[in-house]
Amino acid sequence: MSPATRSILSLLGTRGVQVAIGPFLVHVRSELTGVRDYLERFYDDFPMAEGGEGHFDLAVVAGRGMRRWVRPQASIVINGARPFLPLPALLAGASMEWGMNWCVGRSAHHWVAVHAAVVERGGRVLILPAPPGSGKSTLCAALVCAGWRLFSDEFALIDPDSGRVLPIPRPISLKEASIEVIRRRDPQVVFGPEAHDTEGSRFVHMRPPSDSVRRADESARPGWVIVPRFMAGKPTTLERLPKAQALMQVTDQSFNYNYLGPKGYTCLAELVRETDCYRLEYSDLDEVLALLARVTAS
Repeated sequence: MSPATRSILSLLGTRGVQVAIGPFLVHVRSELTGVRDYLERFYDDFPMAEGGEGHFDLAVVAGRGMRRWVRPQASIVINGARPFLPLPALLAGASMEWGMNWCVGRSAHHWVAVHAAVVERGGRVLILPAPPGSGKSTLCAALVCAGWRLFSDEFALIDPDSGRVLPIPRPISLKEASIEVIRRRDPQVVFGPEAHDTEGSRFVHMRPPSDSVRRADESARPGWVIVPRFMAGKPTTLERLPKAQALMQVTDQSFNYNYLGPKGYTCLAELVRETDCYRLEYSDLDEVLALLARVTAS
């Protein structure tokens, strides 16, 4: 980490730090060392500035009274409001990440936002829309380790005017067995410390590649929509998904197309019309990576 970045982060507990993440400026404040450690580990490649305003104002504050010392807690404050219950202080860094997810999902109405992992290669974007537990983040991490550019493991942000997808590269969240799976695939990947989330699941965050962060202002056109589903012990299958069903999948996973009215629906309809759409079931990452390499080579 550069001396300039260290100097900026020294203001985290007072004026705060402005972090540029894709199309967003996020003003972050916290006196908790867990948040500073998290930013040092995962965000030192991101443009940072002292203080300043942001599209989102996000603070992670220590618990009050005895909760500062006994079973210490951390609370997320977003634009002055507290939308979540306090969390254990050891989740302070991760809570900042979850708070950003909440901000993007509720407030990014300049774009159509779809819950999806997104990667890019050769100027075309692969969108993996799916609910939690479908294996999309594991597949996203494996594709990134195989050389795809990370756009996001949480959001496809689609410009309704141009149809292009905007990058918002951030740490990838991995749970349970996926942690060891990705660790074995690429020993050079940087992970944060393991912890348990609010549902009791073991998780880590994976640092985004520096090149993906540097290219966060380079949008790309969509090429494929593939709906993934991890099925332990099952053979890998990839089949064409009828356009009507693909449209149902992406609208079901969209946070906000209805906020944009007809323009939002038209954006998703055009996305499906212009892309090759598939349904994917997989259990073996090597098989699915080889299959996706063939399908996306055309």
